[in-house]
Amino acid sequence: MTTRLTVPTARPYDVVIGHGVHEQLRGLVGFGMGVMRVAIIHAPTMAAQAARLREPLVSDHLEVHLIEVPDSEQAKTTDVLAFCWKVLGRAGFTRSDVIVGLGGGATTDLAGFVAASWLRGVRFVNVPTTVLGMVDAAVGGKTGINTDEGKNLVGAFHEPVGVLCDLDVLADLPARELRSGMAEVVKCGFIADPSILDLVEAAPAAIADPTSHIVAELITKGISVKARTVAGDLRETGSDGSIGREALNYGHTFGHAVERFEHYRVRHGEAISIGMVFVAEVAHRAGMIDRDLLDRHRSILELVGLPTTYRPGIWEALATTMRLDKKTRGDQLRFVVLESLAQPVILAGPDESLLLDAYRAVAS
Repeated sequence: MTTRLTVPTARPYDVVIGHGVHEQLRGLVGFGMGVMRVAIIHAPTMAAQAARLREPLVSDHLEVHLIEVPDSEQAKTTDVLAFCWKVLGRAGFTRSDVIVGLGGGATTDLAGFVAASWLRGVRFVNVPTTVLGMVDAAVGGKTGINTDEGKNLVGAFHEPVGVLCDLDVLADLPARELRSGMAEVVKCGFIADPSILDLVEAAPAAIADPTSHIVAELITKGISVKARTVAGDLRETGSDGSIGREALNYGHTFGHAVERFEHYRVRHGEAISIGMVFVAEVAHRAGMIDRDLLDRHRSILELVGLPTTYRPGIWEALATTMRLDKKTRGDQLRFVVLESLAQPVILAGPDESLLLDAYRAVAS
């Protein structure tokens, strides 16, 4: 089966989920719409897949450039960004040409920002190849790169014209990468769709099999949450008075600090798993959630095989990094927390001692 979910923003686009959906790339590129050139930005592990995507486009007499970039977060640097710009410039890319991001979340983040910044914005298509990429990075129009000071501090909102989530690629996904992606799926369960949590608890063994129908269902549910959330608040302004898109950052303030401290040697999902336990501890200590919901964070994340504890003795370093988080306002730290299951809110300026106690609980 193929599932098609529409992201109903001002410029709606579809996320197609199923087996063999990479074949739909030709239609999304827009053959016959003045396109002459396509750049496929991909990680080294996706070189063979990039070559396969190239073939039908070349058959349409398009000029296709394969741009190989480093794997994971090493791709999201100003040097790599400048390299991509140089390739586009030398190839003569115009506003009618198209960028394709093929790979995990880091690759699609980079490809989206290349598209957003080249000629002030050209069309792009995301072809995510990991669970994390499908559920989180490829949908929603957030693009960006990292700096020495923090993760995703430079970027732009630039929506793709379509997203192709081909489940066939998951068969070869390393177990650690599958677990990491499931952190973002579980996050969607805590902030919006508890049926995700029920499904994880009911079939934990199936989650380890990337070809299982359970994994496909979880991915679809996670993308549905992301599509609904970004449609209501694309640019994360919360202008209607609700938490809006910021809800998707559940666990990310602390998680990004962990990633930065570890120089991205931990997977994004592993760090976000720890971050979710941290904010659950914060919410529990602030009297917002009960012990059962706090404990459910640990039990579900451990069922998936994700970490729920972190190293002690580095609170000051993590706190310094968190003060550069995108949700921070002035010198006030702000965290996405739950006041009950599927009821996320912003907790602004919590007492430092409360945060330290939550960290100690995670680091114990």
